[in-house]
Amino acid sequence: MSEVKDFKFDKMALSYDTGLKGKVLKRFYKLLISQIEIAEDAVVLDVGCGTGSILKMMSEIADIDGYGIDIEENMINEAKQKCPSMNIQISNCNDTPFENSKFDIITVCLAFHHFADKKGFAQEAVRILKPDGHLYITDPKFPVVIRKPVNLAFRIHRIAGYFGSSKELAAYFDEFGLSLLSVTSDKYAQCLTLQKVS
Repeated sequence: MSEVKDFKFDKMALSYDTGLKGKVLKRFYKLLISQIEIAEDAVVLDVGCGTGSILKMMSEIADIDGYGIDIEENMINEAKQKCPSMNIQISNCNDTPFENSKFDIITVCLAFHHFADKKGFAQEAVRILKPDGHLYITDPKFPVVIRKPVNLAFRIHRIAGYFGSSKELAAYFDEFGLSLLSVTSDKYAQCLTLQKVS
């Protein structure tokens, strides 16, 4: 059985936030940021932080204690330059180096559909979130006529990826004690707000 593959973003790090791609990303970033209530000194983790854009945007709203993880080294290097005072490091999403109940907020923007083990991430998010802490998942919103063939193509070619409806995404977290509070969406993007049940 061949190994499951994923798309690589390391070579895109220098141009990731520019051009048409940058405009699309900003749409998702804007939706995510609009949903987050960021308190001063909040401890925040961005999973799949890419070039650090979301952490930077949150730091402009409040004085946060920011952390970021990503599996792509060049993305991490860009994020460290953008957010030099933050703790940004290489890590996967299922086995992070953080202690239990550390974070007030965890964000995942345009990364969750890439996670090969979504339930593994859900368990890890519950472990490192503080009681009553919030998890925000922002991912593409595709109609079922697009989701089904794309997800089928991912399975056939053994690519780690799955585009889900908001109901499907929320189901990954429910059994681990993360309760869905709201779903906000526009034509192309959806943001789920979940809370760790204390």
